[in-house]
Amino acid sequence: MLPPASAFLPEITFQTSRSSGPGGQNVNKVESRVELRWHLQDSQVLTEAQKGLILEKVANQLTAEGLLLITAQDDRSQLRNKEIALARFHELLLKSLRRPKPRKATKPSKGAVRKRLESKKKDGEKKANRRRVE
Repeated sequence: MLPPASAFLPEITFQTSRSSGPGGQNVNKVESRVELRWHLQDSQVLTEAQKGLILEKVANQLTAEGLLLITAQDDRSQLRNKEIALARFHELLLKSLRRPKPRKATKPSKGAVRKRLESKKKDGEKKANRRRVE
C-alpha cells in the first residue's frame, strides 16, 4: 500500500523556472514552471521491496544520480503546476507498484476449434472452385 503524496513532501524538492510557450508577458516575468525532484534510494517512506519495484519500472526516467524528475508547466500558476507535478508523481508511483494480473493459459473450446476448421475447409473449397477446369 502506497502512503499519500503528502508523506513524500519532506523528501521532495521543487525547483522553479520560467515556462516556455505562449503566455505573453506572464511567461517572461513569472517562474511558473515547476520541476519536482525526488531521490528514490534515499526515501524513508518506502520499503526496500517497493523501491526495487519502482526502480524496475522507472529506471529509464532516473538521472545518473538516481533522481526522479517530473516537470509541470501546464498552468500559468506556479502553485497549480506544483499540484500537477505532485499528482503525476503519485500516479507514477501507483502505476509502478501495481503488479500485473498473471495470465492464465487457456485452450479454445472444442466447438470453437471445430467451427474454425469447418470455416477453413469451406474457404478452401470456395478457392478450389475458382480454378480452371481441364
